[in-house]
Amino acid sequence: MGQKKKIGILTSGGDCAGLNAVIRAVVHHAIGNYGWEVIGIQEATHGLMSRPPKAKALDLANVDSLLLMGGTMLGTTNKGNPFAFPMPDGSLCDRTEEIIAGYHSLGLEALIGIGGDGSLAILRKIAQQGNLNLVGIPKTIDNDVGATEVSIGFDTAMSIAAEALDRLHFTAASHNRVMVLEVMGRDAGHIALAAGIAGGADIILIPEIPYHIDNICKKIRQRQARGQHFCLVMVSEAVRTEVGDQVKEISQMGEDRYGGIGKHIAEQIAKYTGAETRVTVLGHIQRGGIPSPSDRLLGSIFGVAAVDLIAEEKYDQMVAWRNRQVISVPIEEAIKTYRTVDLEGPLVKTAKGLGICLGDD
Repeated sequence: MGQKKKIGILTSGGDCAGLNAVIRAVVHHAIGNYGWEVIGIQEATHGLMSRPPKAKALDLANVDSLLLMGGTMLGTTNKGNPFAFPMPDGSLCDRTEEIIAGYHSLGLEALIGIGGDGSLAILRKIAQQGNLNLVGIPKTIDNDVGATEVSIGFDTAMSIAAEALDRLHFTAASHNRVMVLEVMGRDAGHIALAAGIAGGADIILIPEIPYHIDNICKKIRQRQARGQHFCLVMVSEAVRTEVGDQVKEISQMGEDRYGGIGKHIAEQIAKYTGAETRVTVLGHIQRGGIPSPSDRLLGSIFGVAAVDLIAEEKYDQMVAWRNRQVISVPIEEAIKTYRTVDLEGPLVKTAKGLGICLGDD
C-alpha cells in the first residue's frame, strides 16, 4: 500500500450531477486500496476559511449510497473570490492565507478539487501560493473545459434538456404551437446542440452561430407549407439578439445573469409569422436529479484516476477524458482553452444534415 496519506476533497462552483460519484470513488480507492485517510471539506474554500475548518472524515460507510445522489454531499459555493472576498463592511479582503492555513491545520498532504475552469484556476493559484499538492477534476454542465472531451455533469444536463424537448413535442403538436425551450450552457452551446439533435428540434440556436430571424421564420413557414403546423425551437441562454445584444436579468443579489433570450425569440417569431408561441425556461432543473449512468461512470473513473495521481505524486494535474482514455494534463494547460462548439465538428454537420435550422441559413 505504500506510505499512508491524509488527503482532502472538495467540490467548488455550481453543483451538477455526478459529483457524489467522484467522492465515492475517491474514498473507495484511497481507503480500500491505499489505506489512506480521506477528509471531505464542506462548502469548498469557504470551509477551509472557517475556524475550525468545516470538514469531516469520510469512510466506506458514509459514501455507500452516494452513487445515485444528485448535488454534492459536501456542499459547494460559486460566490466569493478568496483573493477579493466581500466582507460585511463592504470591503474586499484577500483570504487565501486562511485557506492555506486551513489545509495545513487538517494535516492534509494533498487536495482533490472538483470544479470548472474558474474554480480550478482559483484553486491552482491558491495551491501555487501555499505550495499545496493539488489534483483537479473537471465538472461543468457547460462542457467547456478545453482539455477534456467531456466533463462531469454534462451528460445528465443534456439528457434532461432532451427529455424536456420530448415532452414539449406532444403539446406543440396538439395545439399547433411553436414551443421555445431555453437551456443553460453559459457561453457555449453544447447542451442546446446535443439535446436539440437528440430531442428532434427543428431550430437550434447557439451562441457560436449568429442567427437571422428571417431564417428562423422561413423554417417555420416551410413546415407549415408541408402541413406541419408546430415547431420545436431550442435556444441556449447565451444567444444574443439579432443585433448582437446580450439578454440578461438582474438577480436578487444584484448580479447579471443570462435569461430571457427564449422570450425574445418567441416574441419575434410570433410577430413575423403569426404563430402561437410558448416559452419554457429549463433553468436549474438541468443541474439536479439522479445522475445519468454516463456521469456516474465518468465520475468513478475520474475519482480513481485522481487518487492514483496522488499516489504517484503527480500534482498540479487535472484528469481528463480524451480518445476513450483517462489522461492527466497540467491544470494550467487544461483551463487555458475554453471549449466552445466546433463549427466544423460532427454535431453541427449532423444538425445541418438533418435539416435543422441553426439560424444562419
